[in-house]
Amino acid sequence: QVQLVESGGDSVQPGGSLRLSCAASGFTLDSYAIAWFRQVPGKEREGVSCITASGNSLYYSHFAKGRFRISRDTAKNTVFLQMNSLKPEDTAIYGCATVFTSTCSNYWNDSYMYKLWGQGTQVTVSS
Repeated sequence: QVQLVESGGDSVQPGGSLRLSCAASGFTLDSYAIAWFRQVPGKEREGVSCITASGNSLYYSHFAKGRFRISRDTAKNTVFLQMNSLKPEDTAIYGCATVFTSTCSNYWNDSYMYKLWGQGTQVTVSS
């Protein structure tokens, strides 16, 4: 079965850090670009970051730049999202997705193009 599985979500205090993981099963993740999105109930899903299959090109939304870092580990068939200096407004369900292409589109943060999604992992930032 082809699927993406996220993990690593948790409750943390403002200023804290989390590392989210996106693991693939049923296919080889390193052939494809992977994006992270987040969603708050009642709001549109928004793109967080995208990494190409090679890992050489990284893309971030404005709110993620300087605080979040996307990376991939080919041996583990996993993509990571390191989130630092977390703020209460980062509270959301975070999920990974792929279009099954090797590059991140110029419109990578448009969720409608993605073909495979994980189930998501909850991140809560609160004091």
